[in-house]
Amino acid sequence: MSTTPAPDHPAPDRGTHAALSHGRRVTALSGLLPAISAALALGLIVGLLMVSASPGHGPHRLASAAGGAASSAGGVDAALPGAGKKVTLEFEEGDMYIKPNKVTVPAGADVTVKVVNKGSQPHTLNLEGRNGGQLEPGTSATQHWGVLTESTQAWCVIPGHKDAGMLVEITVTGGKTTSTAAAGGGAAVAADDGNAKIDPAAKPPAGWKAHDPTAPVNDGKDVHEATFTVTEKEMEVAPGVKQVRWTFNGTAPGPTLRGKVGDTFKITLVNRGTMAHSIDFHASKVAPNVQMRTIKPGESLVYEFEAQFSGIFTYHCGADPMIYHMGNGMYGALIVDPPDLGKVDKELVLVQSELYLGPQGKPGDLKKMLAGRNDAVVLNGYHNQYVHSPIKVKPGERVRVWVDDSGPNENIAFHVVGTIFDTVWKEGQYTLRRGNPEKGGSQVLDLQPTQGGFVEFTLPDAGTYPFLGHKMMNMANGGLGLFQVG
Repeated sequence: MSTTPAPDHPAPDRGTHAALSHGRRVTALSGLLPAISAALALGLIVGLLMVSASPGHGPHRLASAAGGAASSAGGVDAALPGAGKKVTLEFEEGDMYIKPNKVTVPAGADVTVKVVNKGSQPHTLNLEGRNGGQLEPGTSATQHWGVLTESTQAWCVIPGHKDAGMLVEITVTGGKTTSTAAAGGGAAVAADDGNAKIDPAAKPPAGWKAHDPTAPVNDGKDVHEATFTVTEKEMEVAPGVKQVRWTFNGTAPGPTLRGKVGDTFKITLVNRGTMAHSIDFHASKVAPNVQMRTIKPGESLVYEFEAQFSGIFTYHCGADPMIYHMGNGMYGALIVDPPDLGKVDKELVLVQSELYLGPQGKPGDLKKMLAGRNDAVVLNGYHNQYVHSPIKVKPGERVRVWVDDSGPNENIAFHVVGTIFDTVWKEGQYTLRRGNPEKGGSQVLDLQPTQGGFVEFTLPDAGTYPFLGHKMMNMANGGLGLFQVG
């Protein structure tokens, strides 16, 4: 895995690592954890070959005996219960776990670690986030942590993996002081401390343009080829709020693809990011471990499938933690037209997703994603963008809106104020068709995460027609737009 940051990422904060001095208290460590986590979240992976930390550089080695007590060889306090003892710890890593995740060692013991990666992707095990390297799937390695005198932690430094559960709590007993903070997970700073905030009254900067919601036209070809290049870039997601987004072809949502039943889609995925990524097309029937496999930076794969079913389908990155990649922008939609799809005057695509803000200019907050505490629910990736830039419709035009709920967590009840849907397609079939003998109409299109469908309607009179997810807390939180008619 590459260790070179993407051009739009700042360089790693070396001062943070320098601050991890010998014999420091866990209280100092807990003060540094937010800075370390923020740097890791930018995708700055310590992708070095697995090497052993030299015996003289363990983070908790004592340089001399405290209080003038007799010392053992190497300057370790002979009064410590583990002085002179050698301890070997064995860990198994998998995808989003390390076991055991809690261990206890006596203060003063010289610790060696054996770790095996039984997961499907690279992982690391780094004492206090450093002095460890990348471990490929199916491989093992030995590390020397040296003498430990205070409770501490070790974790996988690949972005998102620590917050997803790849953390080991190390309790050191019998030392001069044994902090309960590390053993209990630390005096954690609130997950959203220091995170960016959305000002709902703010306006986009001059020159800002909304994401074009126009649906792509079916080009009539039987084979559709496209290249999806993964990049990690800073983007504005609300007026004045910028986040590092992980993208397909530089946008979040990614490009909308379109074809018909029986067409072949041949997608080349190229990873130009700083971490492992993948792609999963819900429109396909393929072996996930083959075409949806996770690829490293610099690698590529060809994902080919036949569209056997009609509808609008989500695609997204499936690398672990999946919610972290989706929540940071790696999602989009693919339309497979039903055989009898009629003509309309205007055709749009709206993809709902959520924002879980991290610090300004950083990726989103995984802990908030896992807790479902979003900062906004948005359409096509930007807070209230079609309020700032209403979608223009002519009076009497027949409009079709394809809706895809890419999530990762929230549902949607899509509604247009001031009209009624005369046609509704949801998850592979019409639930309502224009001209039905019951003269029925629909007020919402209800979708769960990664479900999709479309509605058709007309807006006969000049005016402004809001559209929204009728889950009111989400409408008030960024999921509102306007049709401007006449």
